[in-house]
Amino acid sequence: MTKKLALLFSGQGAQSVGMGKDLCAEFPVAAALFSQADEILGYPLSQIAFEGPSEELTKTSVCQPALYVHGLSCLAVVRERFPELEFHAAAGLSLGEFTAHCAAGTFDFATGLRLVDKRARAMQQACDSTEGAMAAIIGGDEDRVRDLASAADVDVANLNSPGQIVLSGESSKIALAVSLAKEYGARKAVELTVAGAFHSRLMESAYQTLSQALEETPMLEPRVPVVSNVDAAAVGDAENIRRTLADQVTGSVCWSQSIEYMIDHLHITNFLELGPGGVIAGLVGRIRKGTPVVSVSNVATLDEAISALKAG
Repeated sequence: MTKKLALLFSGQGAQSVGMGKDLCAEFPVAAALFSQADEILGYPLSQIAFEGPSEELTKTSVCQPALYVHGLSCLAVVRERFPELEFHAAAGLSLGEFTAHCAAGTFDFATGLRLVDKRARAMQQACDSTEGAMAAIIGGDEDRVRDLASAADVDVANLNSPGQIVLSGESSKIALAVSLAKEYGARKAVELTVAGAFHSRLMESAYQTLSQALEETPMLEPRVPVVSNVDAAAVGDAENIRRTLADQVTGSVCWSQSIEYMIDHLHITNFLELGPGGVIAGLVGRIRKGTPVVSVSNVATLDEAISALKAG
């Protein structure tokens, strides 16, 4: 069978102080992207990404642009080292879906960064104006976890991998969901350290802001299929791209289903994760055991990944 590669980009939570620093020191193409981002955003994103403090980088309004720029920097250095790189699809976890669209040519770097900045600021404002929380439900059946969400009046935020589902909503209701989780068959439930209730109805104000920004943004047809989080299917026309990117703010991130779609319907055989930490590689391994995934997050991981890509 012909091998087909898909790119996967990180979402919020993967960020870490120092991200991109060594890439920029060694590769001018990466340094240029961070420098351009500083200029577009009007604040020293690169300095915060490279030096911290962690509390600043962790802010929603900062970490989303940082992850977008870092993911595309990783892709740029891979292409420099391996110019014959070909990929056949792209996807990203939550914020990473914007990075995937840029990689696929839906919009250019600067356009995508401005969208991400608006999304991040709007989500930060929504967090600040609501009392929201999230919890990971581990080891539960999806139908039972959906019943739990309904009983606690919270939303299903992320279907990350089999047995790992994240709920999101008002803090008191998330606490209730955690207390009830074992009654609904979960092995355990853990409240997450997050700024607010992402991918829930509490993000409605951010949805409205982003929807307007997307309507004003020109979109091209992606050069390769980009799989949306909310549909777990490829989107190609501008109207659907705008809809899915907006809906994702208040809707569920169907990550398990997105990976399964790429393997079963797009016939993807290999994945390249671009972003800090290797979180996505771990999820792919739980979604479909044995699927080849290589990760690039820094200079240390680059050569090993290039060797794997060249080997096919």
